[in-house]
Amino acid sequence: MEMHEFILDLFLILISARIFAEIFSYLKMPPVLGEVFAGIMLGPSLLGIVEVNDIIRIIAEIGIILLLFEVGLETDIKKLQKEGMKSVIVALFGAIVPFAGGFVISYYMFNLPLIVSLFIGGTLTATSIGITIRVLKDLGKERSSAAQIVVGAAVLDDVIGVILLVILADFALTGEVNLENTIKIILLVAFFFTAAPLLAAIMSKFIHMYDSRYRRLPGFIPTIVVSLILFFAYVAHLFGAPEIIGAFAAGIALSRRFFLPFGIALKADPNFVDKLETQMRPLIYLFTPIFFVTVGLSMNLRVIDFTSADFWLLTVVLLVVAVLGKLGGAFLIRKMDNLKRVIIGTSMIPRGEVGLIFAELGRSVKIFTNEIYSVLVFIVILTTLVPPFVLKYLFKLEKDKG
Repeated sequence: MEMHEFILDLFLILISARIFAEIFSYLKMPPVLGEVFAGIMLGPSLLGIVEVNDIIRIIAEIGIILLLFEVGLETDIKKLQKEGMKSVIVALFGAIVPFAGGFVISYYMFNLPLIVSLFIGGTLTATSIGITIRVLKDLGKERSSAAQIVVGAAVLDDVIGVILLVILADFALTGEVNLENTIKIILLVAFFFTAAPLLAAIMSKFIHMYDSRYRRLPGFIPTIVVSLILFFAYVAHLFGAPEIIGAFAAGIALSRRFFLPFGIALKADPNFVDKLETQMRPLIYLFTPIFFVTVGLSMNLRVIDFTSADFWLLTVVLLVVAVLGKLGGAFLIRKMDNLKRVIIGTSMIPRGEVGLIFAELGRSVKIFTNEIYSVLVFIVILTTLVPPFVLKYLFKLEKDKG
């Protein structure tokens, strides 16, 4: 790609994201949907003037990493620990049921091949944590107890999705599952989850100490924090975990209350954390919209044959599985009113970029036909664009209720 073409693409992405976010906000609609719509408009679905390439994809990944870092800063670790078991229940049910349901329906009801059915189940598994968190932030609900459950569940859900993706990709390419490789990945992910918060906490102490005692030049905090985020993201990738998990661990370590696995408390200076948030916010506002525009750019409505009866039958059945699979986990939580359960379940529905990765992998290795690929893309689009509207309505109901 020529430099001038990339500059023009980046200009179009940034300006359209801002314009449509403002328009959607003015219309009382979630701004994140304006950014996704900007991508749909610029991408192959409508105008086809911007194409996702490796450079744009990397910048988009930095955007979602920064968003998860901000979430880590705002997460109350005590609440996260308190709601931990609820998050596990929601995550496991929300991963297992859509995967199993998608597989069973595809394999037994529609008589699709084994590997195709497995990939369909995989596509329905993971939640897009980026879409979920951004919607909660747009609605000002990122610190609610429901949000803590969703954050924990979505992170675990993402890890399950990545492990499943690795296993299925291995199966698709070799025709068998390498058990040794699968166990290795699971162990590495577990080790990373144990080690990353500890390392992040140590580094956060260094950042705080250096900034308060030795810093001479301005811009220290954004430089060192972005470096820390990228380092943890890279380490997360080496350990087989999604890059965003590294950013999340770093954000937690710099948050107001963080407890090490051995029970040692790290109490960050609230003024320092406020300083961090103030200096990082412009970067977050710059890079994060690029990610959501890229989600829209990755969607292609033109591949969908809306006149096909088979398309609609498969879409409706799999969509029901995709939605109920996420809602069901929330209803296993005890001692909680049904409205909050629905809010949690709805927050877990968006598939976003995670579902598109599965669908695109299935298409690229010729597992999916164009019809099945279009079904999955359409389901991803619906599960990404509809839940924000539902969540806004549900939170209004909750507010009116009490």
